[in-house]
Formats: sequence, structure tokens, C-alpha cells
Amino acid sequence: MPSRFDRGGRYGVRWGRQRSTLFRMAAPESGDLEGGSRSTDRRLAHETIPLVVRMLRRAPRQFAIAGIGTFLFAIMTVAGSIVIGRVTDDVLIPAVDRGEVTTGALALSGIAVIGVAILRGAGITMRRLGAYAANYHLQARDRIDLTDQYLRLPIEWHRSHGTGQLLSNLNSDVEAADYIAMPLPMAVGVLIMMIVTMIVLLATDLYLALIALLVAPGLAAANISFQRRMRDVAAASQRSRAEISEIAHESFDAALVVKTLGRERDEVARFGHRSDALRDHMIAIGRLRASFHPTMEALPTLGILAVLAVGAWRVDQGVMTAGTLVTFAYLFRLISIPLGVFAWLLGELPRALAGTERISRVLSEPGRFEYGDQDLDGAGATAVAATSMAYLYPETFDVDLADRPTIREADAAGRRGIDAVTFQVAPGTTTAVVGATGSGKSTVVQLLVRLFDPDAGWITVDGEAIADIRRDDLSRAVVLVFQEAFLFNATVADNITLGKEFTAADIEVAARLAQAHEFVSELPEGYATLVGERGTTLSGGQRQRIALARALIRRPRLLVLDDATSAVDTSVEAAILEGIASLATSVVIVTHRRASIALADEVIFVQEGRVAGRGTHGRLYATVPAYRDLIDAYEEAV
Repeated sequence: MPSRFDRGGRYGVRWGRQRSTLFRMAAPESGDLEGGSRSTDRRLAHETIPLVVRMLRRAPRQFAIAGIGTFLFAIMTVAGSIVIGRVTDDVLIPAVDRGEVTTGALALSGIAVIGVAILRGAGITMRRLGAYAANYHLQARDRIDLTDQYLRLPIEWHRSHGTGQLLSNLNSDVEAADYIAMPLPMAVGVLIMMIVTMIVLLATDLYLALIALLVAPGLAAANISFQRRMRDVAAASQRSRAEISEIAHESFDAALVVKTLGRERDEVARFGHRSDALRDHMIAIGRLRASFHPTMEALPTLGILAVLAVGAWRVDQGVMTAGTLVTFAYLFRLISIPLGVFAWLLGELPRALAGTERISRVLSEPGRFEYGDQDLDGAGATAVAATSMAYLYPETFDVDLADRPTIREADAAGRRGIDAVTFQVAPGTTTAVVGATGSGKSTVVQLLVRLFDPDAGWITVDGEAIADIRRDDLSRAVVLVFQEAFLFNATVADNITLGKEFTAADIEVAARLAQAHEFVSELPEGYATLVGERGTTLSGGQRQRIALARALIRRPRLLVLDDATSAVDTSVEAAILEGIASLATSVVIVTHRRASIALADEVIFVQEGRVAGRGTHGRLYATVPAYRDLIDAYEEAV
């Protein structure tokens, strides 16, 4: 049978790091900030449009609502300036000249101004509702996509990425990447108003148009300077956020170690050091914004003063009317106020690009599983076979390599892994995997349930290549119970069922098989008792038995126990194994206890990543000195 897992094959996990074709935006190191400023400018220009297009495609309905509101706001703003100019020329100035004003003229003027204001207010409402809805929709989609990707990526990928980094991707990076969805529609509205204003100015008075045009280069220069300095600081701040999240998670997770070894001050100092770095980055960002935002607001204001000065001169010459000047001044003033939105948008853009790049790195990771469409239609205990199975631990080599080294290359370099592991598990039998710490026995059993794929060789379940089996069928047929039992902050019953529909009788039967029913019944609320985060209210042996009941209630066809009874007494373990033997299931158990090993139909002795012996416990004990020495050492340690 050909290997399904040869490197580069259909099911092989490729570890070459591929970057997204849309977002190639890795931030330069701090020592390369000035030298990389020109390339940063080019990246910014090339990356902003794809970022906006990505947002529009992912939230089209929300941005459509915001777009309609933006267009209505822009048109009504221009219309409002025109109405005020006409009222000035046709109502206010004639009234001043005559010393009186008619009620009808005032009423019509009021209706026109109020009508335009109402429509402009409606545009603002639609724009804001659409923008906020787009922002939250994008955040939800990105978090769902990241979570799905986390679930798809193999365990070995997660082992090389800290939990704090993953949490940072889901929180601060997503918020940073999608935050510009809020100012984006308003900035577009301002752009529309600026275009309309320039057209009107050019068509009416060239002098006023030139003043407006002179403001644009100043805004562009301020923007270029700001973006060049802001991009690297924003990227550094995002990295600092991730590091702080990772340190905090690690400290909380290791609270018992920290307290028992008196490491509180050291952990506070470690966290404080990274917090100080983030503080410095945020202060730098604040200083940049403090100089950029006033500039963005001052330039349009200076433009308004210039428009009024030149416009008054033009009115005095009789070239334009006072109403036309009021129209332009009012319109320019309305534009100058929301021009601050550009400062908001441009100020958040570097952070958004940095957050998007970090998200993109995760979403573009190629190391994910592909499942087949083969059904496991059989019932009862299953047959499992591993043939020439080899695997090299990813943490022992550079994961940025385009290809993983071969096992022989790894051996020559002193790297660890397993090689040429071959064995069979007959239906309904119990197979014990025995070996010293670090020999690779846990790796062997984790490959059997496809937590990750071997680099070479293949595994079959009921004669079907494990990679060809449907995901749901495989998870129903094959269940692994770890030594470290993880319990959720939920009731005992919920930790056993994990959301599946099981009756109370099913729960109790599984608990009895796992020798958990007796102590669960003595809990304050029985199976409805909350066990606390990670099951902290229970002992290690109790947690293991609940985790075992979680597996047994699903009636797996292959049950894999990775030292899953190490924290229980030998008598309890014997009762558990006796109960499992009554089920129609095959069992693979990693254990070091002689009594448990003796119950196995076959023992696989793993030494330095290879199978050093196979057979019954008695035969291996009599014929393999290394096995005998290991068993005796375990017995003496008890």
C-alpha cells in the first residue's frame, strides 16, 4: 500500500511558511526603521486599497447602508450651503436694504433650511448605523474565521504558538484590523464633498479654487510624514500587546507554581517590563497623533480664513455676491470639521494594517488537515494497523524550512522523532505501549487518533487509510484520553456529555465503568455539581475518571489511553480496565504499571523512537533486557 503521508503528498503537512498574497506586510525590525521608511510608504499605498476592498466584500450590506447615508449626507451638505447662500442673497440682504422682510419668505427659507438639515441628519444616522454594524460584523467574521482556523490547524502548529499570541489575534488584532470600518464611510463622504466643492469652486471663482487646492498638498505632506513614522510604532505596539497577553495567560495558568515557589515578584517584574514597553509604544503613538491631528485641523481652518479674505476682496470688486461667498465659506467650514475624520482614519490605518497582517499570517497557514469521504460503517471493536510510521518533532527544527528533514537527516543532526514503527491491533484486544520517558510512546498513540500526521508510513482503521476517513466517523470511532485530564468550568454531567444528547442513565453507566459514580454521588449536587475551572475542585484521579467517563459514554470502537489512569490507585485502575474489557472495543494503553501491562494481549516496547520489541509481557520480560530493566525500575519507584 503506498504511503499516504509522504512529504509533499496529498495528506502531508507542509511546514513552509506561506505569506498571504494579499497582505505581505511584515513590519521591519526596530533597527531598520529609517532605512525601511521608503518601502513602508510603498507598502502602505499598495496595502490600503486591498484592505478596504476586503472589508467591502465581507460586509457589503452594512457598507451599502453606510454608503447611502454618506451620499445623502454629502449631497445635503452641499445643498445646505447653496440654500444658505440663496437665502443670504434673496432674503437677508434685500431685507436689510428694505428694512423689512415678508413672512412668506422667512417661512420658505426656514422650511428649506430645516428640510435640508433633516435629510442631512438622516444621512448621518444611516452612515453611523452602517459603519458600526460593518465594524462589528467584520470583527465577528474575523473571530469566527480565526477560531475555525485554530480548529483546523494540527496540534503541532499550536505547540509552536503560545496561547497568549492566539488570544491576542482574536482580540486586539481583530479590533485593530476592523476598527477603520467606522471612519471609512464618513471619510468617503468628505471626499465626495471635497470633489463637489472643487468642481463648484473651479466653475465659479478660480482664486477660491486655488486656495482650496493649496490646502491639499499640505494635508498630503502631513499624512505622508505621519504614516512613515506611525507604521512601525503601531506594528511594535501590536507585538507588545500579544507578548503581554501571552505572559498574563502563562502566569495565570501557572498560578500554583508561581505561588508555591514564591515567584510573584518575578512574574510581576516580567509582566511590568513588557507593560512598560507597551506604554512607551503607546506614548510614542500619542505624541505622533498629538502633532498630526492639530495639523490636519489647522490647515483647513487656515484655508477658510484665506477663502474669507480673498472672497471679501472679490465681493468688494463685484465679481461675486455675498451669498456666493457665504455658500463657499459655509461649505468649506463644513468640510474642514469632518476632515478630522481623515486624521482618525489615517491614524488608525497603520494599526489596522498591522492587525490585518497578524491575522493573515494565521489564516494563510497551510498546515491543516484534509479529511477523506470514506465511511466507517462497521460496528464493534475495530482493527488498527501502523506501517513504517515515522514522525519528526517540529519543535526540534526550524519550522520556516520549506521542507522537513528526513528521519535519517534528523538522526544525523541529533534531532528527535520516531521511525519505522509498525504494529497491529486486532479487534477486541488490548495493546500496551511501554517505554521510558521521551521514548516516543505518546507520539505513537497520538498519531493513531490523527492529532497530527506522520511524515512517512501510513495508518489504517478497519483497512481504510486514516486520512481517507470522514472526520465525524473518525472522531466517533477513535477516542483518546490524556494523562492530563482537562475539565471545563461546568457540571460533572456537562463535562461527560460535552453537549451531546445522552440520558441520565447513559451518564451513570459511563461513570460506573470509569469508577467515578461513587465519588460523584457524594458531591454536594451529584452530577449537577460545578467542578470549577479546569476541575480544580477535584483531585487528579477524580478528574481522570471523569475524562475517562467522557470517552466511554461515546462507546468508541478504539479507546486509546495515554497514561490516563496514572493518578488512580492500582485497584481502581484494575477495576476500570476490567470494565473496559467487557465492552466491544479495542484498547491501546500507554502505561508503566506492571499489573496493567500484564492484562494486555500484546506489549509494544518503544525505545528511542523505534519498536525494540513486541509480544506478551512475559516473553518480553524474559527476552529483552532493556524492557526488563525498565519494568523493574518502575516497580522500584512505586
